[in-house]
Amino acid sequence: MGQEKTVYFCGECGYETGKWLGRCPGCGSWNSFCKAPLSKKGSTRTRASGLSPAHDAVPLIPPTDDGDGSLDERLSTCSQEFDRLLGGGIVPGSVILLGGAPGIGKSTLLLQLASFIAEKRGLVLYVSGEESHRQVEMRARRLKAASKRLYFYAETELNEICRAVEELSPVLVIVDSIQTTYSSELPLHPGSIGQLRECASRLVRLAKSCGSACFLVGHVTKDGALAGPKVLEHMVDVVLSFEGERHQNLRLLRGVKNRFGATDEVAVFAMGDEGLREVDNPSALFLAERAAGGPGSVVVAALEGTRPILVEVQGLVCPTVFGSPRRAATGVDYNRVVLVAAVLEKRLGFSLANQDLYVNVVGGLRVTEPAADLGIAVALASSYRNTAAPEDTAILGEVGLTGEVRGVSYMEQRVREIVRLGFQRVMAPARSLELRDKFEGFDFIGVKTVQDALEQLI
Repeated sequence: MGQEKTVYFCGECGYETGKWLGRCPGCGSWNSFCKAPLSKKGSTRTRASGLSPAHDAVPLIPPTDDGDGSLDERLSTCSQEFDRLLGGGIVPGSVILLGGAPGIGKSTLLLQLASFIAEKRGLVLYVSGEESHRQVEMRARRLKAASKRLYFYAETELNEICRAVEELSPVLVIVDSIQTTYSSELPLHPGSIGQLRECASRLVRLAKSCGSACFLVGHVTKDGALAGPKVLEHMVDVVLSFEGERHQNLRLLRGVKNRFGATDEVAVFAMGDEGLREVDNPSALFLAERAAGGPGSVVVAALEGTRPILVEVQGLVCPTVFGSPRRAATGVDYNRVVLVAAVLEKRLGFSLANQDLYVNVVGGLRVTEPAADLGIAVALASSYRNTAAPEDTAILGEVGLTGEVRGVSYMEQRVREIVRLGFQRVMAPARSLELRDKFEGFDFIGVKTVQDALEQLI
């Protein structure tokens, strides 16, 4: 009997090779290759898509189509925030990968979702490989998720899971988690590269063939990235990241990939005794405890996907006690903070070489867009001069290396959110003054340079 042939897969990006390599040519990571048996090629090999074979190809749009463009109705979730994040709801037959840190609330969110869809649309199958029936039942009673059409199955073997799905024909399947699922046909331990690829591929084919939507819960690494090969994210239709801090009750559900809607959207939830509840007005929540008249505090309208959210940006400048000054940034890009500090020092004459600089976005939200540059500059200058900026003014603008203030995208949507929250004026690039006619009675302060902004505010 001949020796079984094997291939090696990179655990980071899924690169495949016939021999073990110390460094992956695809992503450059070291010692990331794992061995897996080579699948035999032939006529009995299952197709990757799980759909119709090539000789059964049909027109994309049937000739008898009436032209209304109607598709399968989406499944509405238990939250309008969740629906907006997914692009209008869950598409039947789609596969959604949900990742997040341990204890962040993934199982809580999915159990609430499962109970809601079971009540409204039909049978839901919740498969758990990490918790027992008693544990999930206790959580369901606490969350008041007691639908009679919600079925629970404690199983990790892939063939048994597929058999249960085929027998029950649920509208939604939840697998918690994909790392604990394994196929007995592969001589590999659960969570290995080969098992993840095979289990995810089988579940994707099953969802496409039977029309059941499927949620896969994925573990994350210590860096916050989804564990397993990168090909796992390519297989699924939607990738969601559940983020938040353990010492805060706010949770952010962020869309990383979405074949049926916009990406980079975010939904805000609050964790309570009875589970997660959506936050209808996150801007008011982030600004609820803002200290009035405090030096180093400004308000910026950040954009999360297509949704503007007002957040408080705080800056602190204090003399250093060490040989070299410290630069720290929480919630904003560190490189943008260093760039803004260099502009303040070079173009405006601020003496920051012997000062520690700290910038923080209150509430745990992360703002990475350049539109917050002017707000960071005003916050640092306000703290440096120990003079508070007007608390009824929101600040927007990108800062260039020459000290100029550049325009930002979606300006009208940002200003509407600023007006809705009760602010009296906005400081923005001079080109945004053309919006004055759309917001009568609202004060626009147009600036061309950082120097102009500081002269009018501080």
